[in-house]
Parts: sequence; structure tokens; C-alpha cells
Amino acid sequence: MNNPASPGFTQLASGIYLEGLAVDYRRDMAWYSDVVGGGLHGVNREGEVRTFNPERMWTGGVMLHESGAVLSSGPGGIMWNDPDSGGSGWLINQIDGEAIIGVNEMMPDGTGGMFFGTVDIDMIVRGETPRPTALYHLHADGRVRCLVDGLGFTNGIMYDAQRQRFYLNDTFTRTWVFDVNPDFSLSNQRPFLDKEDVDGMALDVEGNVWITGFRSGFVTRITPDGEELARFDTPAEAITQIRFGGADMCDVYLTCVPGDGGDSLKEGEIPSEPNSILYRTRSDIPGMPLAGVRCQLS
Repeated sequence: MNNPASPGFTQLASGIYLEGLAVDYRRDMAWYSDVVGGGLHGVNREGEVRTFNPERMWTGGVMLHESGAVLSSGPGGIMWNDPDSGGSGWLINQIDGEAIIGVNEMMPDGTGGMFFGTVDIDMIVRGETPRPTALYHLHADGRVRCLVDGLGFTNGIMYDAQRQRFYLNDTFTRTWVFDVNPDFSLSNQRPFLDKEDVDGMALDVEGNVWITGFRSGFVTRITPDGEELARFDTPAEAITQIRFGGADMCDVYLTCVPGDGGDSLKEGEIPSEPNSILYRTRSDIPGMPLAGVRCQLS
């Protein structure tokens, strides 16, 4: 990794391979995962860290429930942990009676439900080519529907409710954009960005899409109309995820990894050195706040 003390970038935490990321507006802290080192971790502005599920690896997504519980994806589906009560359980661990192999990224739909993408964790652990994955919608009342299947590797996802557009990173190929119908079904799938290392994703208040790359030390920024803006440079070698936070939503949180880390995981080589960093920096434009979900916790 490059110098963690780079001007304008504050190092908040470190690990082996940080990826899942969510900003907890209520508690003013960031929750992140270490897909190799294990665990769901939360860090506040004083640098105090809390950890849940320390033995659970391969958590690729983190999100907040309206109750304040923290949702984390990974093997078996989506878990929840309540930092206040200490309670925990599963939000979803099966679809149509079939056990879920794994879930990667998640995104609220703004009405209490959420989108999520599956991931073939079994094949990733073996260093073999993952089988096709799919994107799902989980309604606030618990109904689950497959929106898109046959995807290569579902990763960062974002829903722009104002423009009724949905963005999805199909890692190793490109970013896709879809039109969103009133029932949350997707249509008119089309390429948005051809870039083989697309990973995490966020939106700013103008609808611009911020896309990270697991081989890229910068964030690609693209307008809703497809015009590429000046990139957002960082001191990192590669970035797995990005989120906005802070009172003005101009704080930018980044989970950063070594430049060869993603390809090593793809080949089944598990890193062991704590060279992954969670940074906070600033943006000139606010990010789009993410709503919580209210699906029933069991």
C-alpha cells in the first residue's frame, strides 16, 4: 500500500482484505468486513473498534437495518447483528427452500426492501471459476424474486430511484445499467462501463456513479448519461468499496487493498499480511444517502 498518511486521507482501520462497507449515520461510525481475516467490524471517529462474527470469512457486503441492526452478507446468506442488544440471526438464508451458497453486495430499494446479488463462495475458495450468479429483490414483507440470472460475478450495486435506474458491477467484465419498473423488475440491460476490475459502487446527489476497481487506485466517475468525469484519485493501489457519510454527506470512506490482492484471491491464493486499509477523505459533492431496510429479522 502507499503512504497511509497521505494528505487529506485519514486511516481508520486495517486488515488483510477489507471489502464490505456501510456508514452508520445514527451512530456516526463505519462498519466494514475483512473477507480473509474474518469478522464484521465497526469503527467510530475516536478509533474505537467493535467486532461481531469474528470467524466468518467472505463477507462482501454490509448494510443497515432501520432498527439499527447491521446486515452482513457472506456464506449462507445475510446475517444481522444488533450492536445495542447483542442479538443476532439470519435475515435470509434460503430461497424457495434452497440453501443460499453466498451473498455478496446489497442495496436498499427505498421502500423497506432490498436488492442483493449471490456469489459462488465455494468455487472462490477453491480458486476455480465461479458458477453463474444472480441478482434478487427481497420485498419488505419477505417475498423474494430473481431479477437477473446468468451473471458472471455480481458485485457493487446501486439503485437511482430518481431516474429509475439500476447499476450492477459484473466483475471481470463490465458495469451494467438497467431500467427499473414500478414493481422493481429490471429491463433494458445495457453496458455502462467496460472495465475488467469493477468492484464497489456509490452514487452522489447528482446521480453520478462512482465505481471502484480491485486493480485501480482511483475511482471512476460517470454521469447518468454515460459521460466520464475526472477520476477521484487516492493513495491506494486498489479499492474494493466506497461509501459517503458525515453530517454533510461529503465524507468518503474507501476500503483499499494491495493492487494484486483481487487477482490473488481469484487464483485461490489467500493473502495473510494486514496490508488493507480503511480510509476517510472528503468530496466536493455530497453522496446519496442510503435508506435502511425493514425486512423482518429472525
